[in-house]
Amino acid sequence: MCGIAGIAERDIARKDIMSKMLRVMHHRGPDHQAIYDHHNTTLGHLRLSIIDLSTGDQPVYNEDRSLCIIYNGELYNYRELHKELEAKGHVFTTKSDTEVILHGYEEYGPSILDRLNGMFAFAIYNHQTESLFLARDHFGIKPLHYYHDPNRFIFSSEIKGILQHPAVSRELNPNALHQQINLRYNQSRETLIKKIFRLPPAHYLIFQNDHLEIKKYWSLGLPKPNTNSESENIEQLHHHLKQAVSRQLVSDVPIGVYLSGGMDSSTIVQKMSELQVPEINTFTLGFNEPTDEFSDASIIAKHFGTHHRTLALSLNPMTDFKETIWHAEEPKINLLQGFNMSEFVSKHVKVVLGGLGGDEIFAGYDIHKFIYPTNRLQKNTPGWLKKIMRWKSDFIFKIQNSSRTITFDEYRRGVQMLLAIGAIERYYLIIRNVWDFDQGFYKTIYQKDFINRLSKDHQVINSFLPLFEKVKEASPLDQVLFAEIQSKMVNDYLLVEDRMSMSHSVEERVPFLDIDLVNFAMSIPIEQKIKNNQTKYIFRKAMEERLPPRITQKKKWGFTVNPYLQFKKDLKVESERMLTKEFINKQGIFNYNYLKEIIDHRPNKRMRWHYNYLWVVLGFAHWEELFLDKE
Repeated sequence: MCGIAGIAERDIARKDIMSKMLRVMHHRGPDHQAIYDHHNTTLGHLRLSIIDLSTGDQPVYNEDRSLCIIYNGELYNYRELHKELEAKGHVFTTKSDTEVILHGYEEYGPSILDRLNGMFAFAIYNHQTESLFLARDHFGIKPLHYYHDPNRFIFSSEIKGILQHPAVSRELNPNALHQQINLRYNQSRETLIKKIFRLPPAHYLIFQNDHLEIKKYWSLGLPKPNTNSESENIEQLHHHLKQAVSRQLVSDVPIGVYLSGGMDSSTIVQKMSELQVPEINTFTLGFNEPTDEFSDASIIAKHFGTHHRTLALSLNPMTDFKETIWHAEEPKINLLQGFNMSEFVSKHVKVVLGGLGGDEIFAGYDIHKFIYPTNRLQKNTPGWLKKIMRWKSDFIFKIQNSSRTITFDEYRRGVQMLLAIGAIERYYLIIRNVWDFDQGFYKTIYQKDFINRLSKDHQVINSFLPLFEKVKEASPLDQVLFAEIQSKMVNDYLLVEDRMSMSHSVEERVPFLDIDLVNFAMSIPIEQKIKNNQTKYIFRKAMEERLPPRITQKKKWGFTVNPYLQFKKDLKVESERMLTKEFINKQGIFNYNYLKEIIDHRPNKRMRWHYNYLWVVLGFAHWEELFLDKE
C-alpha cells in the first residue's frame, strides 16, 4: 500500500513541488520515498512495504526501460499473471505485483485491466511518447485524484498532494458541498475543490501532448437472477467466500482482522480457520457505548482460537476531529472509529482484512427492510397517484417546517418516504435523509447568496438517476443494491476505510469486494437475499452451521457512534465555540438561526439527523481552515 503522485509540466521546479506533495502524504508510505524526473514529467512514490520487501521499491521499469510504473494497491492474482507473462518472454527483476502490472501493460495494453484482481491505483509513464496511463480499480478501493489545465497535469493519491502546487487555486466547489450536506459524501467525480477531480472507479486515463482522455474499462453486471436452488447458491457462496479470503491473504508481513462480532468479519475469521491460517490476529474496538460488540467478538475469538486484542476508549469526538478531517479530506461523521482502530492495530500488524461490502452485496442494511415489502407497489403505482402523493409530500413539509418543531422532522420524513412509493430513486434518497426535494428547506439550511451559487443541476437525485435508469427493469431492491455499490459504498464507506486506515499506515483489504464474489452475489435472486423480511437470509443460512448461533441470529449494529450521545458530550460545546454568528455570517454559507435552534434545543434522540448535520457543518469549518487557507 502506497501513495503516488505526478506532475507533467514544462519549465518549473517540479522536484521541489513533488517533495512537498510527498511530505503531506507521508502516512501513506513511511518505508521508502522516491522521486523520478524525466523531461517534462516528475513522478513521486511513497511505499508501505507489504510484498517483496527487499526489491519492491518504485518506480519499477520494464526490460528496455521504455516504461516505468508507480503503484498503490495489492494485486491478488499476480503470481498467476507472473507465470503467464514469463512464458511470453518477459524478464522480471523483482518478485512484486507492481512489475506484473507493468509487463502486463506492455503485453496487452489497457486490456490488462480486465485480468487484474485486486485493489489498485497506478500510473505508467512512457519515456518515448512522454505519455501517462493512469487506472483505478473496479470498485474504487484505492483513491486517485487529478488536476488539468492548459499548462499542466497533476495527479495524486490525495487532494492535499495536488494542493501543494502553487498554480492550483483553492476554491470551494458549492455543488460538491451541497452533496456533502445531503449525502455526507460526494457522488460525482467532483471534489470540494474546484478543478480537482477523482478518477472514477473502473476507469483509466491517458495524458499525452496536453490532451486528457478518460475511458471506462468495466461495468458492474446488471442484476440477472440465477435459477439455482437455495442449497446450490449456498454451496457456491462458500466457494467464492473461501476463494476471496484465500486470495487476499497474500502478504510478506503479518495480517490481522477487524473483528466486530458481526457476520461479515466473523465469516472472514471462519474462512481463515478453514484455510488453516496458523495464527489469526483479531482486533476489536469499542467506545463504552451500547453498540459496542466486545462480547460477540469474544465469542468468535474463542470459537476459532484467535490471538485477540481489544481496546475500549471513552470517546470525546472532538479530540481528534480536526486530524481526521485532514486525512479524510471531507467533513464526515463516521471517521473517529476507523482512525482509532487503525492506530490500535498499527502497533501489531501492517495489514488487516475488513468486512465492508457484505451488506451491499447481500442486502444487510435496515433500509433494505423498508424497501423489500414495497417491491410490487413501487412497480405498479399509477402516474396520477404519484402526482397526488408528491403534492401531499410537499404540503406536509410546508406545514412541519413552518411550525419549527424540529423533533417532528423524523416523523415527517417517514411519511414523505411512504408518499414516494412508485419513484424508487426518490424513496431511497429520502430513506438516506436527502432533503433537497423540499425546496423550502434551502432557505432553512443556507444563506441566500450561497443558494444563488448552486448550478441548475445541483440536486442530488441527478447523480443517482443514471444508476437507477440502467436497471429500471429489475426489482426496486435490486435497483437500490446496484446503485449503492456504485455510490455510498465507493464514495463514502471505501473513502473512509482507505483514509482512516492509511492515517496510521495500515493497509485494509476487503474480501467481500473480490470481483468474482461480487459477480456471483449479484446473480442471487433477491428472494433469497431477503426472506420474511430478514436481511442477508441466504448468507445467514450459509453460515449457520459454521458460526455460533448468537452471531448468525443477531441484529445488525454497525461500527458507528451515536450522534445523540456525542451531542451530550463535546459536540454541543464545540459547536457553540466555533459556529458563532460572526463566523457563520462571514463564511456566507449556512443559516445561523437554524444551527442555533439545533444547538439550543434540549437533547432529543429523535434529532439524529440534526446532530449529524451539525457534525458536518462543524467538520466543514475545520476543512476550510485546512484546505482553503494557503498557510
